[in-house]
Amino acid sequence: MLNRRHVFGAALAMAIALSCASLASAADSKPFDQAVFDAAQAAGKPILVHVTAPWCPTCKAQAPILSRLENEPRFDNLVVFNIDFDTQKDLLRKFNVSMQSTLIVFKGKQETGRSTGDTNPASIEALLAKAV
Repeated sequence: MLNRRHVFGAALAMAIALSCASLASAADSKPFDQAVFDAAQAAGKPILVHVTAPWCPTCKAQAPILSRLENEPRFDNLVVFNIDFDTQKDLLRKFNVSMQSTLIVFKGKQETGRSTGDTNPASIEALLAKAV
């Protein structure tokens, strides 16, 4: 039987885990910059555009997966841009995005894949692999 101590301990552990995930994703976050995006495309670099919202639980679930993958050696050259779903509506139109938690990958100037709402680590990894 659970007592208050167990419930409080579980709640505290969950709060710490969520705050760490938020910090990890914030540290890796790079806001979209058109000039840097254009330069990365011109250089033929692999690019990830992640459309996020701070209130989105799916985006929060994607963050640690993306952070882990970005640190893998095969994704060293991946250039990652974040677009805020709530404040950057012009970029949503530019990339033809209608929902937060959208991932778009490019190999240079060519879009090579996109997904929305995916939190499966294997399929996110497969999507990123299309850019390298």
